[in-house]
Amino acid sequence: MKIVAILGSPRKEGNSTTLATIIADELVNKSGTVITHCLNDLSYRGCQACGACKTTSEKCVLKDDLAPVLEDVRHADVLILATPVYWGEVTAQMKGFIDRFYSFLTPDFMTEPIKHRLATGKNLVFIQAQGAQEEQLFTDIFPRYNSFFTQLNLFEKTYFFRACGVNNRKDAATRSDLLDRAKEIAAQLST
Repeated sequence: MKIVAILGSPRKEGNSTTLATIIADELVNKSGTVITHCLNDLSYRGCQACGACKTTSEKCVLKDDLAPVLEDVRHADVLILATPVYWGEVTAQMKGFIDRFYSFLTPDFMTEPIKHRLATGKNLVFIQAQGAQEEQLFTDIFPRYNSFFTQLNLFEKTYFFRACGVNNRKDAATRSDLLDRAKEIAAQLST
């Protein structure tokens, strides 16, 4: 099993990264390999709406640090997207990455039954860590992104992992409920 973890936090030891690492480590222990990309370490742009991936290429034509990351996603069995909530949204780093998913879509994705160029059977783990303890806050983030993922049939299964009240850098690592949930998701993925 090939696992690709995309870390959207600018904090290398932040809560979303901690939870992604636990899931990835559990999967590696059950015969997987993991590739981790920290988006904040990369130099890249969001989608430029050039249309080349729909006309002259089957891949994004931008030559930046995100090109090999997108190639890793193409070959992943499990994709982990981990992001804290900044200003009520995924981080800017994660948003730029997700925008480049457009390159995976077929030219006629709006009208044709096959919507994307990715292999079938991929699983997604979407981790959302928020400092706010109130569970009614930021409930719209994952459903918005997942509606696109679902309409485009990008993933076979999707696991949403939300951690509320993890404001300080090491909060997630001290919460047994979150650690247990991370291990539970990993166990479901490895069956």
